[in-house]
Amino acid sequence: MSSSSAPLQSQKTSASTSGAMAIRARGRSFLALILSPEAPLEAWLKGLDEQMVRSVGFFSRQPIILDLDLLSADTVGLNTLQNELKERGIRLIGIEGGNRDWPALQEWDWPAELNGGRPSGPVTLPENTEDESSTVSDLKEPLIINGPVRSGQSVQNPDGDIIVLGAVSSGAEIIAGGSIHVYGPLRGRAIAGVDGRPRARIYAVRMEAELLAIDGFYMISEEIDPSWIGQAAQALLANDHITVRSLHSEHR
Repeated sequence: MSSSSAPLQSQKTSASTSGAMAIRARGRSFLALILSPEAPLEAWLKGLDEQMVRSVGFFSRQPIILDLDLLSADTVGLNTLQNELKERGIRLIGIEGGNRDWPALQEWDWPAELNGGRPSGPVTLPENTEDESSTVSDLKEPLIINGPVRSGQSVQNPDGDIIVLGAVSSGAEIIAGGSIHVYGPLRGRAIAGVDGRPRARIYAVRMEAELLAIDGFYMISEEIDPSWIGQAAQALLANDHITVRSLHSEHR
């Protein structure tokens, strides 16, 4: 869920006979929802409003990428579309398609360009019912990982907690419907509380995460208070922001 790309890192190596520096790179993935508006925009926005009533809070919790491929330079209402989305509390972390040279886009604020990413297919939008609590299913058994999660691995348990009895390496990813417990260094990405569980938390014996996310809100490594790096800490959602505290703080 992060729109930031990891910087290239360089490091001297004794194995190099040319004296050149070995260039090392690491990636950071992000989770985002792609919206593809269609003309006429007035009708599309009306449909969006109706969906937001049925899916209360869903869009405001998600980082959104706006795909303009279905629109054209002369689409009516294109010049005000970005403001219309902002007024609805929709957060854009990226814009794809279209052409920045279109006159209707000259007043737009363009987020940093996002390249790559792997499509995950259509997303089923949640529908609220009369019983608001029914939109969040009961959590099931936790998934216990008896060892480290290595770089490149992705561990998912959308219906419960994940407990890792070891380290989570840089480049690894943990995605849980409930909370995440890491009994070792957390260096990868931890994404908890998916599908609308804002009370989920992320616990780590040693907090060094590349990304922390709870219920669609996220924090990248550069945003974590340096005083918590390498410390026993927990991450929780407070006032729509990820907060990192001592692992031994009293639960509230």
